[in-house]
Amino acid sequence: MVVLSLKVLQRPVESAQYRAVRYAKALEEAGAVASVGSKGDSYDNAMAEALNSLYKAELVFLEGPFAGLDDVEVATAQWVHWFNTERLHSMLGYRTPAEVEAEYFEDNEVLADAA
Repeated sequence: MVVLSLKVLQRPVESAQYRAVRYAKALEEAGAVASVGSKGDSYDNAMAEALNSLYKAELVFLEGPFAGLDDVEVATAQWVHWFNTERLHSMLGYRTPAEVEAEYFEDNEVLADAA
């Protein structure tokens, strides 16, 4: 009987593990806390993924390609400003995030004054 020994090429896991350790260390040094949900769910990432999709659709794919990193950074800052101050959001009653935030702080200031 002949037994063949085959080596299977496997992608190393170590690089992902080291990346995770470096990421956790960077968060700790910055005093930030990672968003962590229960294992296997995407609820904590759903809003971020939706925003990333909008960013890509409304800026990257429509306005790109960009000449370089500086152009992407400027365009991103302009898009974020527009998104927060001009773009109407159906989930916010067709208001901007800036309007909703201003209303929130105005309401809470009134409550704080009343207390």
